[in-house]
Amino acid sequence: MSDVSASELRLVTDKAAIDALIQGWMFRDIAQWDKLRTLFLPDGRMEASWFQGLFSDFVDASMRMGASDLRTKHVMGTPIISLTSDKAIAETNAIIVCDNAALQLGCNAHGRFFDLIERRDRNWKILKRHFFYDMSAFTFPNGPIEIDADTAKRYPHEYAALAYILEKSGFPVTRRMATRNSEAERAIRAAGQAWFDAPGNDASTTVR
Repeated sequence: MSDVSASELRLVTDKAAIDALIQGWMFRDIAQWDKLRTLFLPDGRMEASWFQGLFSDFVDASMRMGASDLRTKHVMGTPIISLTSDKAIAETNAIIVCDNAALQLGCNAHGRFFDLIERRDRNWKILKRHFFYDMSAFTFPNGPIEIDADTAKRYPHEYAALAYILEKSGFPVTRRMATRNSEAERAIRAAGQAWFDAPGNDASTTVR
């Protein structure tokens, strides 16, 4: 059997480092805020249902959410990664599980994280994170309760349950988000690909 080449070893090492970034989202679920901050570049940005802005501000906002009645958990899949020497795009299936005991209401929201990732100072970090919303549904931990249908109908079906519980928990969704195969998803993908293909990048590789 031939020895593993330097390029093959680098590919495996880079993939492992990027996968660790993605799985590090668990730090948010378990309130390890200092570790969560290490996942993004200093100028990194977060674009999610209830927050858009610098990732440092997102962590502060997440701390406020953590002190509220709302609890969230993220079940992360295995990312598909396209990378060059210093840039990567990763897309990862994820389930957002929410529960608000005070409301006796929860939800499961399915979608995909879409991350632009950059290597700086020899370390991979996330530059920008989006989420594409595929579907969501209410859960009722203590039995069925009445839902304010008019409120739920204000949001696209793909994330209506998530937006509803966020609003009722004090974290309103104030803009329309990218849903499966929407124009917004296509625009985000195109912008990400333009960043990835900018002059100076070497040949790209896609790994699973």
